[in-house]
Order: sequence, then C-alpha cells, then structure tokens
Amino acid sequence: MKKSILIGMVAVFALALVASAAMAWGPGYGRGLSVGPGYGSTPVSNLTPEQSSKIQAIQQANLKDIVPLQQQLFAKKTELRSLWLSQNPDQAKINALQKDILNINARLQEKATNARFEMRKVLTPEQQAQLTVYGPGMGYGMGRMGGRMGRW
Repeated sequence: MKKSILIGMVAVFALALVASAAMAWGPGYGRGLSVGPGYGSTPVSNLTPEQSSKIQAIQQANLKDIVPLQQQLFAKKTELRSLWLSQNPDQAKINALQKDILNINARLQEKATNARFEMRKVLTPEQQAQLTVYGPGMGYGMGRMGGRMGRW
C-alpha cells in the first residue's frame, strides 16, 4: 500500500516537473529562432541628427499616407469575413472583394517601396553599404506577421 502511494507521488511529481518545463517556453518566437538584426533598431548606426530627422519625417509622412489604405483594407477584410460566414456566400462579391484587397495591398507595398527609396537618398554611400547586412525588408517593423507571434 505504501509502495503504491510512493509510486503515485513520484509520478505526480514527475508530471509536474515536465509540465512546468513545457510551460516555461511560453508564447513567443520559439526555441532556436530570433528576431534577427535590425529588429527594433535603426539598421544604420551612424546617422547624423539631420539625417535622423529627415528619415523620421519620411516615415511620418508615409504613415500618414497609408493609414486610410490600412483602414480600407481592414474594412474590406471584415466584409470578406462576413460574406464567408453567411449562409449562402456570394462568389462574385467574394471574388470582387479579394481583388480589392489585393489592389490595396499592392498600393501599400508601392508606398512602402517609395518611402524606402526616399530614405536611402538621405544616406551616404557608406551608410547604404551597411544596409546590405540586413537584406531586403529588414529594419523597422514586424513584417507580415504583424506582431501576432506566429498566428496567421
């Protein structure tokens, strides 16, 4: 009797130990992955105050420019979701909304590219060479994940 109680207590302890180790990972980027260079910091370290203010102005102007598009995109995606949830989804409306969403995404991408080129013009050739370390699309922001940590 005492032996079975001891075995049960050891099993519960082992289960608690394994569960606490599994829970210690928590949500996030996961084991072995990292956010990489440029995450949350300026990819170019030696900006002059003038360059920094110009880049901030470009970023603010771009943000101001894309907010209406982002709002349109959100509205279209919400409408698309509701169409899919309806009892009898209308294929023509869904196809039209998907095209609208693709067009808005393309306009957002175009504006981001234009802003990136404007920011590059502010940099010296030496500073532009530092950008190659980060590759295309690196630097500010969370990319396509949108900060949702792995949820599509």
